Amino acid sequence: MELIEFETLTPEREAELEGDEADPWGIAEVELTLTFQPKHRHVGLVGEDGSLVASAGIVIAEAQVGEARFPVVGLGGVIVRAPFRGRGLAREIVEAALTRGRRLGPPFAVLFCLDSRMGLYRRLGFTEVDGEVRVKQPTGYEVMPLRTMWRALRPAAVWPPGALVLHSLPF
Repeated sequence: MELIEFETLTPEREAELEGDEADPWGIAEVELTLTFQPKHRHVGLVGEDGSLVASAGIVIAEAQVGEARFPVVGLGGVIVRAPFRGRGLAREIVEAALTRGRRLGPPFAVLFCLDSRMGLYRRLGFTEVDGEVRVKQPTGYEVMPLRTMWRALRPAAVWPPGALVLHSLPF
């Protein structure tokens, strides 16, 4: 497989990833009414036939924990096409996205995930954010119903204590 970087996940590429699965993103288990922002930076894995088999998007967002306000790399839209799951490709695509994120400069990566995905992200070095997480929405700030996790992108980065407020749409 070849690792690629690209900007927008086009509807055609998204359809490649989704295949004919009824719930390829695994979000049927939770009712999401939030507006999410598009990701304009992606990493992907392309199979021998040239089709996209895995993808993850990243954005830069502004976070605030207590009085500390800082940029974060937002990781989202992580998906591995069904026939390719169970081969470690999620780990590979997340690590590739974090490598790209490190080059962008923020000290932390943040993601939102389902309970069922927390084990994967813990194994990849992420820690759950303690307390309530609020995210910007078109009508104000709302509580994030998904789990929120962070990971340092620099050795000396220490996540501050307190509630997290994301000053952008979630990713």
